Amino acid sequence: MYKLELDAVLQSAHFELIERLLDTSDGSEASAYMLFGNSEITADPWSGAPRLRVVSHKFVPIAETEKVSSSARHVTWSTGGFMRLLSKAKSEGLIPALVHTHPRGVARFSSQDDKNEKGLARTAFVKGVKGLLSIVIDGGHSIAVRLWTPDGGCHEIKRVTSVGPKVRFLTSLSLDTADNRVLDRQARLFGSSFNDVISQLRIGVVGAGATGSAVATLLIRLGFGRVLVVDKDVLELSNLNRVHGARRCDVQAELTKVKNIARLAAETNLGPKVIALQSWAGSQESRDALKSCDVVFGATDDHSGRIFLNRLARFYSIPLIDLGLRMKRHEDGHVDVFGRVTTFVEGHRCLMCHGIIDPQKAADEALERDDPDNFHKLKEEAYILGGGDPSPAVVTFTTEVACMAVNELVAALTSFQGPHGMTPHRVRRFHAQDDRFPSASPSPDCPICSQTDVLGRADVEPFLGTVG
Repeated sequence: MYKLELDAVLQSAHFELIERLLDTSDGSEASAYMLFGNSEITADPWSGAPRLRVVSHKFVPIAETEKVSSSARHVTWSTGGFMRLLSKAKSEGLIPALVHTHPRGVARFSSQDDKNEKGLARTAFVKGVKGLLSIVIDGGHSIAVRLWTPDGGCHEIKRVTSVGPKVRFLTSLSLDTADNRVLDRQARLFGSSFNDVISQLRIGVVGAGATGSAVATLLIRLGFGRVLVVDKDVLELSNLNRVHGARRCDVQAELTKVKNIARLAAETNLGPKVIALQSWAGSQESRDALKSCDVVFGATDDHSGRIFLNRLARFYSIPLIDLGLRMKRHEDGHVDVFGRVTTFVEGHRCLMCHGIIDPQKAADEALERDDPDNFHKLKEEAYILGGGDPSPAVVTFTTEVACMAVNELVAALTSFQGPHGMTPHRVRRFHAQDDRFPSASPSPDCPICSQTDVLGRADVEPFLGTVG
């Protein structure tokens, strides 16, 4: 019988608001409320155990009129706002949370906290909510989080991450044993803690072709402990010039692209736990696996997959690093080669606003996958855009774009690019030998960026708020 695993994700903007509660003029304790989405994972792909991930959705300040008293050792407030919070949590299927500070103490729940929260938890469960979270932060910005459950249990959440342009663990890590000799050279640049962090991260790679196989190979070599690779396709002869690890015998054996990556990881014997999932992004069988990830790379070349990942990133606050290439040969022999890496986190514009996704092409691709007979019928009737000739592909360019993408994750973990962490949008013009950073304005009609109520919303019915 598996024990339920728990983890919590705080949007970096929400964690900053929690930290600001420490800024009281007299050093007294302060408090606030929050609402969390809940991501129920039937089976974690790496452990097989059920998991509950709570994702910060909204920070709710306590009105001045509801504050009763505070000192360096206590804070009290009236329960009117708490009852309103419970009503909202119940109606929207969210988990309410209590936040308070220990500015002169430690991030640990006191016996008084235990007593007060136990009573509030009983009230919450009478109201019909799924759980009650409690968060405490101390003057050193250390944090502790626990979950009260309807069965009377109180469970410490030991894995808490802050996500945004920067990604970091807010709680101490339960470390895997790694061979430090293998990763010594990168520890000399980023410190040993870098290797500790990446050994604990769960990284998804959607697409295992040219760019995806390069991304996965780099993650394995860097020492990321848990890697998920999602792709439906098998290797073909034309893949051999650019898919890392692919061999002619694999094509003859019709090996899947994801098993190619799994074999490559096994042969390197560096210790990563690689899960190979032969599936489309967005399929029923891929949902739990992708919801379990801390960061996802989008290395798929289809618009339907990108639309899915775009929504997944928004609903579940999972940073998305999307990458792509565009190559064109002109009649005079001149070539244009563009590489792109776009990061979508809270505060960055989505793939739709950047013009990366074509909704019509996405609809066509979904139809081709789900109803191929009807797709070909409509294509003959000219209702579907033709696919045209295969796009050019050169392994040096696909691999360099993969390096650009993985380095964005490294920037999120180390800030080697500066305190801003990941860059929102980078376009490398290989032919012109420069990088450009075009910005995108949020579209008022964008179904993702314009809907702030879905940020961190996690599980909803229907999944990701879509039908079909």
